[in-house]
Amino acid sequence: MNTQIANNQNEPRELPPIVPAVDVAEDAAGITLYADLPGVAKDNLRLQIESDALVIEGVADIPIAEGVTAHHVEIDSTRFHRVFTLSKELDSEKITAQLTNGVLKLHIPKAAHAQPRRINVTVN
Repeated sequence: MNTQIANNQNEPRELPPIVPAVDVAEDAAGITLYADLPGVAKDNLRLQIESDALVIEGVADIPIAEGVTAHHVEIDSTRFHRVFTLSKELDSEKITAQLTNGVLKLHIPKAAHAQPRRINVTVN
């Protein structure tokens, strides 16, 4: 896939990245985020926390067989980029990540102060 297109002066320029589709689920322990990153290998994936933002970046490696010409291409770019603002209730120090079959699964637990807790009641 070509990650560059020609501008008005026929000089190549970088294509804008693809914004990956994401599903987010929340439970009492935290949130789980599923991002579609087809063709992105672990070595081409970058996850980063910048201040209160989670940055997901990846580059897909989609080889085209030698001697084959693409006649129809719907996705020109092979770069993915998405940014999420993280709530102060989430513990960004304990994020876990898995990449399986082109789906990135991130689990971000709630911080201890945001976890549900039971309050004991005493009777006098």
